[in-house]
Amino acid sequence: MRGGSGAALRLGTRGSALALAQSQMVADALTTATGRAVELVRIQTAGDRSAAPVAQLGVGVFVSALRDALLADEIDFAVHSYKDLPTGDHPRLHIAAIPQREDPRDALVARDGLTLAELPPGAAIGTGAVRRIAQLHALGLQLEVTPIRGNVDSRIARVLGPAADLDAVVLARAGIARLGRTAEITETLDPMLMLPAPAQGALAIECRAGDTDLVELLAVLDHAPTRAAVTAERAMLATLEAGCSAPVAAHAELAEGEHGDEIYLRGAVISPDGARAIRLSRTGTPADAAEIGKALAADLLDAGADTLMGSTEK
Repeated sequence: MRGGSGAALRLGTRGSALALAQSQMVADALTTATGRAVELVRIQTAGDRSAAPVAQLGVGVFVSALRDALLADEIDFAVHSYKDLPTGDHPRLHIAAIPQREDPRDALVARDGLTLAELPPGAAIGTGAVRRIAQLHALGLQLEVTPIRGNVDSRIARVLGPAADLDAVVLARAGIARLGRTAEITETLDPMLMLPAPAQGALAIECRAGDTDLVELLAVLDHAPTRAAVTAERAMLATLEAGCSAPVAAHAELAEGEHGDEIYLRGAVISPDGARAIRLSRTGTPADAAEIGKALAADLLDAGADTLMGSTEK
């Protein structure tokens, strides 16, 4: 950890408005909890430089430059949107904290205050995720689903801006909330309609595994229930051997059971055209979060999930 206990810690972040908001939130929380000053260091990633669809860019495209900066000791720690991280552990890096999760659900921003069910047949709805596209098709609402890229502000502008060309967009509610724009949400989508991406709404605070003092310092920001939920979701994803571009969805909730807290994990694999879907669930204790995720993935594969992931969109 650079400069002992007095120097400002260098927090690496992408330069988007959302990434900066998330990183500043973490920086402020760490300073409040520990008294350590934190300075943001902006780093451009390959994903930020490309206009290609997310599904074509591959897993980790938004985090590799941050990880390179960590390994080169150009920054002390980094904040990622957890769902952007590859599922495999990095041998030299460590997720030191997972702060309390923002609402993981998806949200609709539509013209004229419309809900999803109120959009007329043929309405143009934009989203960037294969998972969302597949689930929108599965609803059978006769919507024209358009793949889009861009940050939260530019996506919302395609519905509410002066040059609007879409009737609605679907985004992660967490990003909209962190930018203070929840007033523009016209419907927060029930997970029964639109199951979120694994780890959606969660942040990962990562540092070098060998920087034990910093690992201990950052642990003050860890939220155990969020870590358990995210661990279950990502274990399911990893066992399915699917990246963030696959039509895979998961949502874990912690609730009080007869013998203490329980995790209720729902998972789904949907064909890209929405014609077929397998949706299953598992429960267990937070201590067994990873095993719950692996078991649910095995259930999904036994039910034929691997065939859906190979389906071709219409």
